[in-house]
Formats: sequence, structure tokens, C-alpha cells
Amino acid sequence: MNPSPSIVDTLSQMFSQSLQVLRRPSVATFEEFEGRGTLREALLYVAVAAVLVGLLGLAVGPGGFLRSVAGSVLGFLVFTYLVYYVGRSQGGSGNLDQVAYSFALFWAPINVAVALLGLLLVLTLIGIFLLPLLAVAALGVNVYFAYLAVQASMNLREGGRVWLTLLAAFVGTLVVSLVLATL
Repeated sequence: MNPSPSIVDTLSQMFSQSLQVLRRPSVATFEEFEGRGTLREALLYVAVAAVLVGLLGLAVGPGGFLRSVAGSVLGFLVFTYLVYYVGRSQGGSGNLDQVAYSFALFWAPINVAVALLGLLLVLTLIGIFLLPLLAVAALGVNVYFAYLAVQASMNLREGGRVWLTLLAAFVGTLVVSLVLATL
């Protein structure tokens, strides 16, 4: 019986897979890794990234660290569940583990990189004016990788079904976030 890998081994392995996904973005690259982890590993990876992003945010000012981390992890969970649910209704055949693991591979490193770049921009006077551009670029990159991840993890190839899945997941996550913000 093989012992299960340590948390450090799991995170190291996922980071290595993330680098490959980011360097070779394609449906085939996502398919190479989608079955190598579960929702549990995906949430661990996302939680670590959320803590890193939260710590980088503390450099700008205190406040909201726990809410930010919890919101980030919960938002990831809601979004990936909705991708799975809506993707299945569109004829997709993937499972929740594949969806969450695929999304975690790009979501975690991109969010940490954007937070780091954002911090660097805030620290420079001129850089503050570039923050909106960074936000738009981050959105574009996330949408691109999400499109590939849905195709791979849900086995959906028709563009309309992929876009409908992503749009429904986005709207559903936005609604959940707004409801939670009012509590």
C-alpha cells in the first residue's frame, strides 16, 4: 500500500503541472492533468494561493484578510461546481474532481501573479494608473484558460456550449457573492 503524498508534495506537483499548463495552454495539456487530482487537492492549492494573495494584500493595508481568503475559496468552489453542473446539462461528461483540478491549475498561479504585480504597481506612483489594465488583462487570461479547461474537463467541444457554461457559472457565482456580501 502506497502512502498518500504529503501536502508539500501535492502542492509541489500541482505547481509543476501549473507551469506546464501556463507554458503550453491547450485542451490536450489540461487533459493530461485533469485526472491527477481531486476536489480536495484543488481546494488545498486554491486555499494556499488565496492565503498568499491575502498576505500580499496586507502589505497595502490591513483588513479583510480572512474574508478575502474565505471568499476566494468559496468563490472558486461555487464557480467550479456551477461549471460542472451547467456543463453536464450541456452534454458534458466530466466530473467535479476533473473540473476543480483543471481550474485550480491555472487559477491559483494567475491570481498570485496578478496580486504580486498589483502590489508592485501600487508601490509606484505611476503604476497605480495601470491597475485597471492589469485587471482587464487578468480577466482575459482567466477567460482564455477557463475556456480551455471547460473543453478538457467537461469534454465539451462546441464553442456555444462552452461559453454558455462559463457565462452561467459566472452569473451564478456573482449572485452567490452578492447574497453573501449582504449578510
